[in-house]
Amino acid sequence: MSTDANVMNGKPVYKLNLDVEGLDEARRQISVCNACRYCEGFCAVFPAVHRQRQFSDGDITQLANLCHNCRGCYYACQYTEPHEFNINLPNALANVRVDSWQKLIWPSRFATVFQHSGVAIAGLMVLSISILFYVITQSPASDAKGFYAFLSHAAMVALFAPAFMLPLIIIAFALRRYWKTIGGTRVSGSDLLSAVRNSANLKNLNGGQGQGCNFEDEDRYSNTRRWLHQATMYGFLLCFASTSVATLMHYLLGLSAPYSLFSAPKLLGIPGGILLTVGCAGLAWLKTKGDPKLGATQVWGGEMAFILLLGATGLTGLLLYAATGTALVSPMLAIHLGFVLSFFLLMPYSKMVHGFFRFASLVRDAQTAENT
Repeated sequence: MSTDANVMNGKPVYKLNLDVEGLDEARRQISVCNACRYCEGFCAVFPAVHRQRQFSDGDITQLANLCHNCRGCYYACQYTEPHEFNINLPNALANVRVDSWQKLIWPSRFATVFQHSGVAIAGLMVLSISILFYVITQSPASDAKGFYAFLSHAAMVALFAPAFMLPLIIIAFALRRYWKTIGGTRVSGSDLLSAVRNSANLKNLNGGQGQGCNFEDEDRYSNTRRWLHQATMYGFLLCFASTSVATLMHYLLGLSAPYSLFSAPKLLGIPGGILLTVGCAGLAWLKTKGDPKLGATQVWGGEMAFILLLGATGLTGLLLYAATGTALVSPMLAIHLGFVLSFFLLMPYSKMVHGFFRFASLVRDAQTAENT
C-alpha cells in the first residue's frame, strides 16, 4: 500500500491496494444514498455519509467497517433491483469491508485463502493440534494438580504466550495501516469514550429506534442478532478477564490453579463460557437464515469458521471444567487447547479483525462528527 497522499475535503487521501471495482461500486451507491437520505436514522453509516459530498477510497473503507450488515436500509430502499439504480448497499459495503481485512493484514494471501476455505482450514488445524496435545498429555506429572498434571504451567506459557502475542502484533500493524487509510488523526478522550459507548451497547444494531435489524427476518425487525452479538462480546470479555485474573493470582499472589467454584476466575469464566457458547451458536444459526446476496458470499466459510471456533472455545472450556476429576480430563484438555490455540493463530485472518477495524471506524466517526 502506498502512503503517497493527495487531498480531498481538506484531509489526506492515501492510495490503497484495495479492489478498485468494489470501491467504485460502493461509491456509486453511497452517492445515491446521499441524495435520497431516507435511511438517515438507521445506523452510523448514513449520518457519516451525509456529512460529506465526495468520498475517497479511505472514506469508503471506513463506512464499510462502520456497517453491521443489518440490512434494514436494503428493505427500506425504493431503488433496489429491479430499479435501474440497483442499490444493494449491504452487499457493496460487505465486499469492501472484507477486502480491507484481507489486504491490510499480513500475509494477505493467507487471509484470502482463509476467508474462502475457513471451515476446512480451522477444522484441520484443530484436529492436528488436539492430537499433538493428547499425545503430550499421556505422561501426567504425579505432583501437579488439575490439568497442570497433564501439561505444566511453564509449558502452557511457553506455547500460548507467543501464539497470543504474535497475532496481536500482526493485528496492531494492520490497525495502524487501517487508521492511516481512513485518515485518522490524534485521538481524544471523548472520541474514545464515544466509540466505547457505541461498541458496548451495539447502538448501530438497533435499527435507529430500538426495533432491531432485518438480518434474518427480511422486512420484519428483530433484536435477536443484537442480543446474540452482545452475548458473544461480553462472553468473550468475561473469559478474557477470567484468564487475566488467574494470571495475576498466579504470579502476584502465588495462588495456582485449580481454583474453587467461587473464585474470581471461575465466577468470571463460567458465565463467560455460557454466554460465548450461546451467542456463537445463535449467530451461526442466523448465518444460515440471512439472504446471502446481501453479504459477501465469497467469504461465508471464513466467517462461519470464526463463529464456530469462538463458540467451541467456550463450550470445550465448560466441558473441561465439568470433566474435573474424571478420566475425560486428558482428552477434553487436548480438544480445548486445540480450539484455543487455533483461534489465536487464525485471529488475524478471521472476522475478529473486524472488531478492531470497526472500533477504529467508530473513533474516526466521532472525530468527523466533532469537526462538522
